[in-house]
Amino acid sequence: MSTATSVPVTRDLELEGDDALETLRATGRRRLAVDAFDRFRAADGFSHARALAFQFALTLVPALIAVIGLATALDQDTFTRIVREVLLEMSPGSAGDLITEALDQGSSGGRTAVLLGGLATLVAGTGAFGQLERGANRIYGVERDRPPLRKYAVAFGLMVTAGGATLLAAVLLVAGEALADAAGWGRAFEVLRWPLTIALVVTALALLFEIAPRRRQPEPSWLAVGSGLAAVLWLLFTGALAAWIGATENFGATYGPLAGTIAILLWTFLTAVALLLGLAFAAQLEAVRAGVTATRVAREEN
Repeated sequence: MSTATSVPVTRDLELEGDDALETLRATGRRRLAVDAFDRFRAADGFSHARALAFQFALTLVPALIAVIGLATALDQDTFTRIVREVLLEMSPGSAGDLITEALDQGSSGGRTAVLLGGLATLVAGTGAFGQLERGANRIYGVERDRPPLRKYAVAFGLMVTAGGATLLAAVLLVAGEALADAAGWGRAFEVLRWPLTIALVVTALALLFEIAPRRRQPEPSWLAVGSGLAAVLWLLFTGALAAWIGATENFGATYGPLAGTIAILLWTFLTAVALLLGLAFAAQLEAVRAGVTATRVAREEN
């Protein structure tokens, strides 16, 4: 059996951003990328990504129901129409059963949809970011998570802040044009949505990289390399998935009524992989600076 090596805490060394760049140059980008991926695998990163993706997917559908229910309860027809058009734009051809049923449930439920959908979103979202802490801890070689009460309090805070920013960034990236058309914001929004998307992603990742692991993280400049990689991977994965679904006419025909579910599961899995790979890169960079070049430690089987 093997697991990722523990990354020594370097916060007290008061390392600056120049130190991070020097370490990166001395190690080599390719060598560090290979070692980071090995750390990711040693921490069973793909299993944690799958668990995290499942939790994210469980969060999205009740969130849709709650949002539409809130618009219905407030009698905001324009807002309801905008949400419908954006979601249908983001979904593949035959995603009807997932998207339209969620929208209809929210529209017909009103206040009940807000209450039940909101409660389900809070529970599932808190569990998702609790799972993120577990994955981040294993990547850094931290064996134990925070005590349950504190762990899920932190997870709740991350869900509200970083989770909301990430979801909004995804809407702007994938369905920004549909959102602008539905809301009547004009072509100027087409230009503004890109810096807005980047700002939201950077903010979300800064919070996740700093808070999710149960350890004292280094200065933000040391986390910037890993969070930047995670942001680039997430944008590439999200854009590529949207382009592939849009260009593949057989996607909806292949999966039928499950097309929407498959699309959401693919997106949440790619999001989780991008996030954990970025964490692995940041962890390996800090480990190398502390003199730990090994990515995994072998353990004797009983």
